[in-house]
Amino acid sequence: MPTITIDDRPIEVPAEATVLDAARKLGIDIPTLCFLEGYKPSTSCQVCVVKLLDSGRVVPACGTRVVDGLRVASETPEVHRLRRTALELLLSDHVGDCIAPCVFACPVHMDVPQMLRQIGDEDHVSAIATIKEDIALPAILGRVCPKPCEKGCRRQGADGPVEVCELKRHVADRDLASGKPYLPPCRPDSGRRVAVIGAGPTGLAAAYHLRRDGHAVTVFDAQEQPGGRLHQEFTEVELPRQTLAAEAGLIFRLGVELRSGTRVGRQVPFGDLTAQYDAVLVACGATDQADVQAWGLAVSPRGIGIQAGTYETNVKGVFAAGTATRGKCLVVRSVADGKEAAAAISQFLTGQPIQPVQRPFSSRMGKVEPGEMTEFLARAADVPRRDNSNYAVDAISKPEAADQAHRCLACGCPAHGTCRLERYAALYGADPGKYRAGRRAFVVVNRAGSVQYEPGKCINCELCIQIAAESRDALGLTFVGRGFDVRVGVPFQGTLEEALGPVAAKCVAACPTGALYFSPLKNLVPLQPLVVR
Repeated sequence: MPTITIDDRPIEVPAEATVLDAARKLGIDIPTLCFLEGYKPSTSCQVCVVKLLDSGRVVPACGTRVVDGLRVASETPEVHRLRRTALELLLSDHVGDCIAPCVFACPVHMDVPQMLRQIGDEDHVSAIATIKEDIALPAILGRVCPKPCEKGCRRQGADGPVEVCELKRHVADRDLASGKPYLPPCRPDSGRRVAVIGAGPTGLAAAYHLRRDGHAVTVFDAQEQPGGRLHQEFTEVELPRQTLAAEAGLIFRLGVELRSGTRVGRQVPFGDLTAQYDAVLVACGATDQADVQAWGLAVSPRGIGIQAGTYETNVKGVFAAGTATRGKCLVVRSVADGKEAAAAISQFLTGQPIQPVQRPFSSRMGKVEPGEMTEFLARAADVPRRDNSNYAVDAISKPEAADQAHRCLACGCPAHGTCRLERYAALYGADPGKYRAGRRAFVVVNRAGSVQYEPGKCINCELCIQIAAESRDALGLTFVGRGFDVRVGVPFQGTLEEALGPVAAKCVAACPTGALYFSPLKNLVPLQPLVVR
């Protein structure tokens, strides 16, 4: 059997093997999009390129047969740059959003589409769990948030945005009124202790997420009741104090300790906290600069000085967030700060390098043209937006809330989280806009069927064509068009159901870019997991 070397590592493989086979035997993850084991490689995507050291040629690993003595470079900066370029070229022609615009617009980055799907299914138990994965105070934010998520809602350009904030509040209010409000699971006790200074929105959110991570948390606040600036900035009408007390109380029911009426720096020396706790978070709003300097913390023009993205101060183990560092900010931004600071503190407590907060990778469609809006509206319920925002528990039923949730245009990709193009683009740091000068129109084929196809996401990998060709009971697929306009199509004007037949699930699972998927409203064919290598 021939022996080849990949990145100076020799490996013996069968004569019919490819460079990709050899790399996988060595445990090297060469990215592939158009390749599926057991099928003919089309070598169309070019993201699996490697360099042959003796000739200097760059070749696709999936279609290059091994020869004895072959020397290959795979995991080098040069090859990685080539793969990144291949990914960027594919993304330049990609029409779709990995993540819905509303998620990016929300400072806390809650999974809005999933919440809306669950509300649409009248599954409020799952909906509150989705909400509280990211938002510690949904009933409060549902009343005081200026709704940036709705400003990012694509339906705003048609007949008004989905009322995300009100639906979130409706679910949270129903949960509070249930008598058995949702308490998320907490990880096993870590043995670490964290002091949080301030029981405002930042401190409460941080305490919530830190406790969920398994840490013992004590919150110190100078006031008798938790809530911080929420008491001063909002009236009883805007934010009922009963709601504030009930939602804050759930955080303490998780095991967070509250020491109210305790001002750090007076009743409790700041040095005692740094000595007795493994980490300290300063989240007490507009902290007096004299106190900050007495605590040994650096001062910025807006408050306490921190490292951008990590919330670390100049004192090891001491973090700061919210208005203590920003001077002024929206309540939802304070809650987001608390969540992000808690993640940084948990990394610190477990000895991990603190990773700065980064926006997740996403291909972005951008502005939707008028004709494309019709395509989006076709995937959502034709339900008028409520004339008012009265989503009180006694003012709207679960079916009515479901109708409003069904107005969601489902802008995010159904393959988000499993798409290989998304995965490798993030891994290689691809820039989706690097080569984009324009884009094709957003179109969904077979809108009324159970299987749908978005040509704008297709990379012509040919996998679905090959898989469908195996079935005697399927009409099959083919390429139609010429040049850059070549796309997958169904012969004889057939439907996708006729084209795919019993192998529909296999084709959907094999699609590397989310171009082929089951309709979320007409999922008539059960999707079986397929191991894609």
